[in-house]
Amino acid sequence: MIQSVPLFIGGEFCQSQTTEWVEVTNPATSEVIAKVPCATEQEMEHAIKNAAETFKSWKDVAISERARVMLRYQHLLKEHHDELAELLSKETGKILIDAKGDVWRGIEVVEQAANIASNMMGETVENVATDIDSYSMIQPLGVCCGITPFNFPAMIPLWMFPLAIAAGNTFVLKPSEQVPLTAMRLAELFEQAGAPKGVLQVVHGRKEQVDTLLKHPVIRAVSFVGSVPVAQYIYKTGTDYNKRVQAFAGAKNHMVVMPDANKAQVINNLVGSSVGAAGQRCMAISVAVFVGSTKEWIEDLKTEMAKMQPGAWNDDKAAYGPLISREAKNRVVALIEEGKAQGAVCQLDGTQCNVEGMPQGNWLGPTLFTGATTDMSIYEQEIFGPVLVCMEVDTLDEAIELINNNPYGNGTSIFTANGAAARKYQHEIQVGQVGINVPIPVPLPFFSFTGWRGSFYGDLHAYGKQAVRFYTETKTVTSRWFDDDIPTGPNLTIQLR
Repeated sequence: MIQSVPLFIGGEFCQSQTTEWVEVTNPATSEVIAKVPCATEQEMEHAIKNAAETFKSWKDVAISERARVMLRYQHLLKEHHDELAELLSKETGKILIDAKGDVWRGIEVVEQAANIASNMMGETVENVATDIDSYSMIQPLGVCCGITPFNFPAMIPLWMFPLAIAAGNTFVLKPSEQVPLTAMRLAELFEQAGAPKGVLQVVHGRKEQVDTLLKHPVIRAVSFVGSVPVAQYIYKTGTDYNKRVQAFAGAKNHMVVMPDANKAQVINNLVGSSVGAAGQRCMAISVAVFVGSTKEWIEDLKTEMAKMQPGAWNDDKAAYGPLISREAKNRVVALIEEGKAQGAVCQLDGTQCNVEGMPQGNWLGPTLFTGATTDMSIYEQEIFGPVLVCMEVDTLDEAIELINNNPYGNGTSIFTANGAAARKYQHEIQVGQVGINVPIPVPLPFFSFTGWRGSFYGDLHAYGKQAVRFYTETKTVTSRWFDDDIPTGPNLTIQLR
């Protein structure tokens, strides 16, 4: 029997009354494993209003108690880590090691949410003028919402609602309709951690439900991760309706390879960062920029990439899993064919990949291009598949110019043994997250995820101190007390309670 995914409203799991459902399929087999509802207008309204009502009391709960909820939650997440990873693998197709990483990076953000008090401390200046003091307080916004993608169904929701709720807000989560099961389990564990009913709501749906969140007057802030066109729509619509919005969009991440780099490390890291998770991550390396003589390493890179083959989530020999859907695979295959037609040389072609016993899976083998130019589709567009495009330049300056001319600015890395080259690169590159001999420089959660330019719409980023500022407002108080008002006399007592 196919599972019907519930809604989570007011602390209760309930079946939707909708007539519109979306099938959830296993990407490795195309088998339907669940169906997820497109919440009705009344259900969406109920979730938002319940969150608004709960906020009235939750914002006044002591910050230490809010932190304790997160402490209990991270403990439960660790206890159920492997279970969550297996569930995540089955609905995304990720191999188990990738799924475990997905869950663990989310847990790290919950740990940071347990440290919320130190991140909500205001500032005080005594005697800004004679007998006048000023101080600031950090206070929650109200009802916030998150709209999350398919590729990290544990990590990205955990980027959002734990910090927002720890800061004193309530939260409405709309996970991807392609992978709703992990989000529902996260909600179950959050309830078990002692979170009050109503601080977290989980709704499901597509554009209609997203539009409700973007336009509803009660929603104060919107967090989103997804594709460029949708991020642009989310940002414009949300801000048009006077919401605070952070919208994380696409990427085209380059790795620069210098002649003095460790060749074995370069090849190993290029292979893993380009085809790992089937290339379905916004921090994947999709362009390798070979400087000078390093272009001679491409043949060895091809040999190692060819060894990386996809497979089922529980196959220990699999390097990565399938693409999320048949539509996603068809899109990547079309871009590969377009790259060939535009004159790029396809050194490795993964379009005919098959996995034994799983003929209906959305499989795509590792694919490697050389001879690409910046006006080709395989360079201009985020492919979101196990595809690596190789570019060749003569100098580091040319590499920096190439990358800075690209519209995206999510992540980049340089592999070199030269400290001066590394410093020049990190200083001049116009990308938010830079790795030096690190292929995927995703920051730990006491920093923030800081994509730039066409990879991000907004001003305050996810997790870290910036996320706390995103989910809060600053109130400044200026006070003056008069000496003449101080009570005096023999009968004056101070009562403590």
